[in-house]
Amino acid sequence: MEEGNSNNTIVNNVARAIVAALDWNSTPDARKAAVSYLESIKAGDIWVLANTSFLLVKKDWSSEIRLHAFKMLQHLVRLRWEEFGPLERRNFANVAVELMSEIADPCEEWALKSQTAALVAEIVRREGLNLWQELFPSLVSLSSKGPVQAELVSMMLRWLPEDITVHNEDLEGDRRRLLLRGLTQSLPEILPLLYTLLERHFGAALSEVGRQQLDVAKQHAAAVTATLNAINAYAEWAPLSDLAKYGIIHGCGFLLSSPDFHLHACEFFKFVSPRKRPADDSASEFDSAMSSIFQILMNVSREFLVRSSSTGGAIDESDYEFAEYVCESMVSLGSSNLQCIVGDTTTFSLYLQQMLWFFQHFKLALHYQSLQFWLALMRDLMSKPKLSVNSSGDEPAATNVGSTSAQVDNEKRKILSFLNDDICSTILDISFQRMLKKEKLISGSALSLGVLELWSDDFEGKGDFGQYRSRLFELIKFIASNKPLVAGAKVSERIIMIIKNLLNSPTPAQDLAVMESMQVALESVVSSIFDGSNEFAGGSSEVHLAVCRIFEGLLRELLSLNWTEPALVEALGHYLDAMGPFLKYFPDAVGSVINKLFELLNSLPFVVKDPSTSSARHARLQICTSFIRIAKAADKSILPHMKGIADTMAYLQGEGCLLRGEHNLLGEAFLVMASSAGSQQQQEVLAWLLEPLSQQWIQIEWQNNYLSEPLGLVRLCSETAFMWSLFHTVTFFEKALKRSGMRKGNFNLQNSSSATSIPHPIASHLSWMLPPLLKLLRGIHSLWSPSIFQILPGEIKAAMSMSDVERSSLLGGGNPKLFKGALTFIDGSQFDVNKEGYTEPNEADIRNWLKGIRDSGYNVLGLSTTIGDPFFKCMDIDSVALALIENIHSMEFRHTRQLVHSVLIPLVKSCPPDAWEVWLEKLLHPLFVHCQQALSCSWSSLLHEGRAKVPDNHDILTGSDLKVEVMEEKLLRDLTREICLLLSTIASPGLNASLPSLEHSGHVGRVDMSSLKDLDAFASSSMVGYLLKHKNLAIPVLQISLEAFTWTDSEAVIKVCSFSAAVVLLAIYTNNVDLREFVSRDLFSAVIRGLALESNAIISADLVNLCREIFIYLCDTDPAPRQILLSLPCISPNDLHAFEEALTKTASPKEQKQHMRSLLLLATGNNLKALAAQKNVNVITNVTARPRSSVNAPENRIDQGQGDTIGLAAIL
Repeated sequence: MEEGNSNNTIVNNVARAIVAALDWNSTPDARKAAVSYLESIKAGDIWVLANTSFLLVKKDWSSEIRLHAFKMLQHLVRLRWEEFGPLERRNFANVAVELMSEIADPCEEWALKSQTAALVAEIVRREGLNLWQELFPSLVSLSSKGPVQAELVSMMLRWLPEDITVHNEDLEGDRRRLLLRGLTQSLPEILPLLYTLLERHFGAALSEVGRQQLDVAKQHAAAVTATLNAINAYAEWAPLSDLAKYGIIHGCGFLLSSPDFHLHACEFFKFVSPRKRPADDSASEFDSAMSSIFQILMNVSREFLVRSSSTGGAIDESDYEFAEYVCESMVSLGSSNLQCIVGDTTTFSLYLQQMLWFFQHFKLALHYQSLQFWLALMRDLMSKPKLSVNSSGDEPAATNVGSTSAQVDNEKRKILSFLNDDICSTILDISFQRMLKKEKLISGSALSLGVLELWSDDFEGKGDFGQYRSRLFELIKFIASNKPLVAGAKVSERIIMIIKNLLNSPTPAQDLAVMESMQVALESVVSSIFDGSNEFAGGSSEVHLAVCRIFEGLLRELLSLNWTEPALVEALGHYLDAMGPFLKYFPDAVGSVINKLFELLNSLPFVVKDPSTSSARHARLQICTSFIRIAKAADKSILPHMKGIADTMAYLQGEGCLLRGEHNLLGEAFLVMASSAGSQQQQEVLAWLLEPLSQQWIQIEWQNNYLSEPLGLVRLCSETAFMWSLFHTVTFFEKALKRSGMRKGNFNLQNSSSATSIPHPIASHLSWMLPPLLKLLRGIHSLWSPSIFQILPGEIKAAMSMSDVERSSLLGGGNPKLFKGALTFIDGSQFDVNKEGYTEPNEADIRNWLKGIRDSGYNVLGLSTTIGDPFFKCMDIDSVALALIENIHSMEFRHTRQLVHSVLIPLVKSCPPDAWEVWLEKLLHPLFVHCQQALSCSWSSLLHEGRAKVPDNHDILTGSDLKVEVMEEKLLRDLTREICLLLSTIASPGLNASLPSLEHSGHVGRVDMSSLKDLDAFASSSMVGYLLKHKNLAIPVLQISLEAFTWTDSEAVIKVCSFSAAVVLLAIYTNNVDLREFVSRDLFSAVIRGLALESNAIISADLVNLCREIFIYLCDTDPAPRQILLSLPCISPNDLHAFEEALTKTASPKEQKQHMRSLLLLATGNNLKALAAQKNVNVITNVTARPRSSVNAPENRIDQGQGDTIGLAAIL
């Protein structure tokens, strides 16, 4: 009696605790106590947990209590099942199955039925195949008793394979394989049962509806839905032949015609359509089943497309939704299993026709789905076959690869033969029409696009318009490569039609959107046809001649246009750009295009006084830019016209009809032309372009007047014409360096400057270009020094603050809409390139000028360093250091970051080893000293006070406190990452050729002590070695590297990790005691502190490896690594001894890292968040069905150190 009372007491207490835990009206303390009590029950006596939970799932209790009790039972099965004996587990299973019978009541809530089914499924998963075979007959019997029972059994069958389709770390790999094997063996029983339930209850639902027994009909319908959900759980992995053999494919296909169930049935086809063809003997059965799926879906599609074309009004949104799901499955089928129907000409042709109808459909969602098929098909057909290399190198393997390649090519050609001219024409027509956003098309436009539902900003779930349009362009390119004649004719026909409409339009500029959208389409077609590698075009001279005639005709139409309105002129210039690749192969047309561009340039007004007509200036600049694009695309075809262009430029300049910005662009086009004519021509062009600039640039008068003392720049900012003239000179230097043989990323490493005997075309000009630029930059830098800033005029001070665009960028927002005539710097800021000094400068003009000189000036210096020896030998290090570093302490973070990125990193990469002594110390020492102090202070403020202290804050005080804090933190992180990137660059392999590798050092820690070298031995061929040899450089750098591990910025840690790895190598291979002590004590501690931050989870493997290398290779020569590990809170000497013992048994770095990781977790009591963050446990949610097309993006929560102690102290 007492025991029964005790049980009742526990049951009542648990019930009250569940209510309190779920009741938000309870006090926090009450909820906390309730949760704690429930956890104690779950962790306590297993019999108490089982008995209590089984009592609480009875109907006597509320739904909330019953649901929680079911979850407690699932917890027991999932985590404590092994504590029961075999007989007890079998009894438990029987009770759970009985629960299914009890809860099979129409009045029961769906969630309770689902949890019951989930519990039984969990038990079967835990017990395995034997229990399943015992239970199956009783489940079949239960399912035959009525629709509610059938629904419950289907639910259970749906949850049963969950661990196969959803990853669950609680289920080990072996058990998952056993479950898969057991369920696969049971498919001959499961699938027929599911088909029977589907057929039985669908028929019963129809019958009951006919008898007006709607409540009973709903029960049967629920059983059908549950059965379809169960089928879908097997669709992703059950053999397709079984799904066909037991009628599942047929049954689901039949239900596609039922409005009540067609979406669930379509889900089945969505899962099976992308299934991969097996390579074993079952391939023919797979092909047969997949062919039947093609037929089913094509029949449904045909019915919809016929209805859609004939009675559009009779189709509602639910029909379109279903059609989209069908089309999605059709796309998967065609993208993954087209081989199943290619052999059947009739079926394949009909399938392509249906996908074309979807592509043509006025509904954007259907067109969008079909686009993915056509793009995937063309990518596959137009791709080159990949040749696999046989590891043994046998000749027969190569022969087999060749024959396989030929077979693949033949199959592709066979499929391409079905893509006739009509199909390609239709795809191009629709693609051309759909390249316009709805918002761009002015209502009442003369260029009607019919009933097409165009892309709109309101269109959800399909990405952005830019991605969609780029896919259209890619498809157009593939079609053009395959059918050049069709593509050429279509694009020409549409453009000529658009031009005629514009010529007849009363307001052509308003109808320009359609023409602008076609410009990139023309570019796609022309570049694809004339790219020189048109393998599938057939190479026929007749085709080439016909294509040539088409584009000659189009070019004549374009050249005949006499537009003078700026927007129209700009559009015409873009069209002539797009014809560039055509001009490369047909040089006879180049002269007329160049003449037309100059005609367009002269048609636009030269001096614009009314700001509202500044679009003319913008159009002039775009026409000049067209020269650059055509020079790139036409290549050597433009060379015969260089003299004519030069003469016209000289004439326009002599007449005063060419602005400096325009002259710079034309000069850049000249450099592009010269680059294809050889180095001699390049040098001559450079001399011709630079000589006029040098005459003004090298004059000592302006330098003395404006650059000899800081306030001279104030005077310069009032001389607007001269100010902008200097700007255009500096920007042209930048263009000349970029266009004179320099290639992105082609920074010379240690000795590459002597690798070629041909001097860089611009090398001889550096000696006069750079000294005045350094003076100009020094003057700009000095404006920020406190003593000078105080005496500056208010307008200059205001101009030194950030622009709105820079603030927006720091806040992570998109750029504000650019005004006409504004071009964009690399960092996103605007600059009006029309400024030529005709008006008094205002604050914005001065800000743009200062920013423009800084941006281009830094780029000129950075690009100059990549030339190598000519730069380092002709430049005076003192003048460079004075200009760049003199005012480093008063620089804002944004400017320091830019200096490092644009000048110092290229300089470090390019500096020859014999120049390290002269250049690196003078430039890097003051930089590192300042940055170490500034970053340390700002990070300390951010981590402990929640707000970074940055010198830029006087620029960003406008706005809310939150916005200011975000901008400050962004500035801090940007500079931190750039400094760490500089350290990573210093440690790059190309600058450290003499650093040895640990891979060849033998077994654990066996570095021969007699082979250790002095640090000096590495200083001449390793930049890290050079840096460590010079203590004044090494101290701030090493301090930065230590502190970076505890700054919550994983990107910075990734970069500093590679530098630290090089330092560790030098500590191992040199006899430098100080360096060894630093690595063994300070660096080892810092890395462990870094592992305490969750933000470093992404780099945790590298951090553990650093700990491994330090301990293994230095613990015998320095006691610090052992001392640091033993100081951690949860480690004993025995643990450390066992760890070292384990290390002696393996030479595998991977196993050593695992031992190190395990020891660190043990020693810190699992408090290293970077390591613990990787142990994510996935919990299966058995109640919630997976939604269609859902994407679960994991959230990475980064510990920002809010008030926490950072480092070993936090661990201890």
